[in-house]
Amino acid sequence: MAHDGQDLTLTDAVLLDDLLALTKASVPPAERILDIARERVGEMVTRDGRISGALVEANQTAAHGFAWLATYVESLRQMQVWAERLESDGKFGETEQLIHQIAFGEYLWQIYGGIQMNQGEVLRLQDMGLTQDDMRSMMDDAVMTLTQSGNTQAARTRLVELMQEQSANITVGASGLDEELEMIREQFRRYAVEKVEPFAHDWHLKDELIPLEVIEELAEMGVFGLTIPEEYGGFGLSKASMCVVSEELSRGYIGVGSLGTRSEIAAELIIAGGTEEQKQKWLPQLASAETLPTAVFTEPNTGSDLGSLRTRAVKDENGDYKITGNKTWITHASRTHVMTLLARTDPETSDYKGLSMFLAEKTPGTDEHPFPTEGMTGGEIEVLGYRGMKEYELGFDNFHVKGENLLGGEEGKGFKQLMETFESARIQTAARAIGVAQSALDISMQYAQDRKQFGKSLINFPRVTNKLAMMAVEIMVARQLTYFSAFEKDEGRRCDVEAGMAKLLGARVAWAAADNGLQIHGGNGFALEYKISRVLCDARILNIFEGAAEIQAQVIARRLLG
Repeated sequence: MAHDGQDLTLTDAVLLDDLLALTKASVPPAERILDIARERVGEMVTRDGRISGALVEANQTAAHGFAWLATYVESLRQMQVWAERLESDGKFGETEQLIHQIAFGEYLWQIYGGIQMNQGEVLRLQDMGLTQDDMRSMMDDAVMTLTQSGNTQAARTRLVELMQEQSANITVGASGLDEELEMIREQFRRYAVEKVEPFAHDWHLKDELIPLEVIEELAEMGVFGLTIPEEYGGFGLSKASMCVVSEELSRGYIGVGSLGTRSEIAAELIIAGGTEEQKQKWLPQLASAETLPTAVFTEPNTGSDLGSLRTRAVKDENGDYKITGNKTWITHASRTHVMTLLARTDPETSDYKGLSMFLAEKTPGTDEHPFPTEGMTGGEIEVLGYRGMKEYELGFDNFHVKGENLLGGEEGKGFKQLMETFESARIQTAARAIGVAQSALDISMQYAQDRKQFGKSLINFPRVTNKLAMMAVEIMVARQLTYFSAFEKDEGRRCDVEAGMAKLLGARVAWAAADNGLQIHGGNGFALEYKISRVLCDARILNIFEGAAEIQAQVIARRLLG
């Protein structure tokens, strides 16, 4: 394999063993850079031998940049695991090899030259205190070959040629998952193509709720009980299966892909923190979709700072609670039957310690009366995208909750209980992001093939080809990072860092795919009638909910540096 910058594609007779050996050899230099960054950033944020919150905040760019660097290094590790697994299974074909070499070529270059945290913020190694001498540890033969020859125009062009030839395939490149999970993918892809994609844009433009018959069909397919244990009426399947289902449904429409998220979070709360009686009562109802839940956590002035929320729950003489306060950004609030509601039960506290979680029952509303339950009012928040379930502000005034519906039967455990759901929620959000990114790629590929300019299809112009190729490559990188976090969760290992990385990268990949997809459409992409305009709006929320990108990076950095 040449070191002189010649194009690195299989058409140049690159040997498979060479590619896998090269990419494997390039991981340790990236890990060395990460180790140096950990040391340098650690020095910036440590006081008296401990990580200081004030210093992390003062050095936010360095700390968050370290989280991004760690995410890139983990991405390379997981892409190598993916490639070696496929190679051993005889499935590492030309498409997969091109994705692999482009991913390594691009991510290694970005580690050295600047990681794109978002459009306006590029993280460079010197921002984390690294010197030119430190950076020379990247000057390794394998790294130099891949950065020079991995992500070339020839490689990107060939990948897009293969994507056109293999357009009937569900994913661009083999996912690396087993046959059972791929059968699940096929089932939900078929459903999305038949029952979701033809109608999603109309639901979006009319700002309509997803029809109840879709919810009923998804319930029959087991979406709401997917990961709930069998003894409680669910299917007891893996988090990896949840990823596949969320990915393919979100590819059809993020609103449909997100329906299961509500049940996933509610079930996770009850499984981790509920009493046996609460599990017996609620989990079968959630699994069957007889009961639809919504998460009621955020307040108008708290945002990500849940510890400062002010909604109060006061216990009465009967042992029940009266809840008073305001909540916002409540998804699917009107039609649901139960709210996982976080409120302060100890008025003497002003932090996480005084919070409790409730399973607050309510009557589902109608279009005319969205919130008929006494003690509760609400109004819709009009939003750019992510519209199929609607967003609401809610007000509670002595809203009644039965004492038996205090989660776990113990006050003051609410924040800890919520924290236990973050891993699953972020894995699920990463999977939704992959689906949205894949939707952008599907729509843009079709448009680039159909649209003629200057006597030829758009797809034949190199910069259009580049956009499509990088969408496919980054979708696979985000996919492998997400599956890795799901496998860790399934093995019962702590995976808050891995889930956070998957969500952090997946959200950026989805936004980049949607933005580039709109650019391929040109002026038409700015027209509401074109689907890519919806996908762009839907993609934008992924960087904000379930932990904004900045919060996500903060959490990753604190854990890895601590």
